[in-house]
Amino acid sequence: MNPIAAASPQHGDTLTRARPLLGTLVEISARGTSGHTLNTAIERAFVAVARIQALMSYHDPQSDVSRLNRNGTAGITVDPHTWFVLDTARALAEASNGLFDISIAPDLVREGFLPHHADLAPADAAANWQHIELLPDHRVRFSRPLHIDLGGIAKGYAVDCAIRALQDAGLLAGRVNAGGDLRLFGEAAETIRVRHPGAATQLLPLCQLREGAVATSASYFSQRQHQGRVVTPLINAATRQPCIDTRSVSVLADQCMLADALTKVVFAEPDQAIAVLDHFGAHAVMIDADPTLPAYCRVRLSDSTGWRDALPEAAAE
Repeated sequence: MNPIAAASPQHGDTLTRARPLLGTLVEISARGTSGHTLNTAIERAFVAVARIQALMSYHDPQSDVSRLNRNGTAGITVDPHTWFVLDTARALAEASNGLFDISIAPDLVREGFLPHHADLAPADAAANWQHIELLPDHRVRFSRPLHIDLGGIAKGYAVDCAIRALQDAGLLAGRVNAGGDLRLFGEAAETIRVRHPGAATQLLPLCQLREGAVATSASYFSQRQHQGRVVTPLINAATRQPCIDTRSVSVLADQCMLADALTKVVFAEPDQAIAVLDHFGAHAVMIDADPTLPAYCRVRLSDSTGWRDALPEAAAE
């Protein structure tokens, strides 16, 4: 895709580029004092995203995730990036009492959202995140046969890595959007909009964001019929069943990795998620389709005591 560049004598140059990565279109925008610096920094940001994709893809047989799924019970050494994401996933699982669990790969395969790999030994039906051992020197071992998928956290981490590449280059501002996982720095406040959970072509104002990250999970386009049932890729790890609520969940956090992962916790169990959000210093906006209410939806905002109702416009304040 051709870059879109604009020059501003007072505020430097701005450059925007987009590439297909992470199963979506990743758009990176940045502002700096020279076009050469911008080009180099944005290219490094895309390289960072591609690196995370290569390490954490469920589909790529050479990725760390695939190697673990084949040989995890023997223990293998993984890239420091992978180890860090696994460590964060464990912290999220502990804080959420297992509502966030990267061992749900077999459930996603069952529902048709991940491919069946014939070279994988069957997973232990009783295995979960607690059977993933993080050892010194970036070694990982599974104490029971299990299969992991990092699709619920790796995209957000890739966004964080891209932002870090832009910041390390000393740019004035940057914005990375990977299919709804968004993080920015140094910009004027931007109005973030999300799709109406009951009418995906309609956009609703969510918040004003100047610095930080926001991620949204919903089933607008992924919900489908599979073997006579309605299914979505949003799995409730406590029940191992798809979440089928007509709902949109957005989480605001300092890191996109946390925002990405926490949307799954909120989607599965909103009430239990309050303490988890508070633990990670995050906040959530939950929008449920409801034809009996103004704007045909119910908007709720999280705080440390629970959920409070708000008008659709209030989420943006």
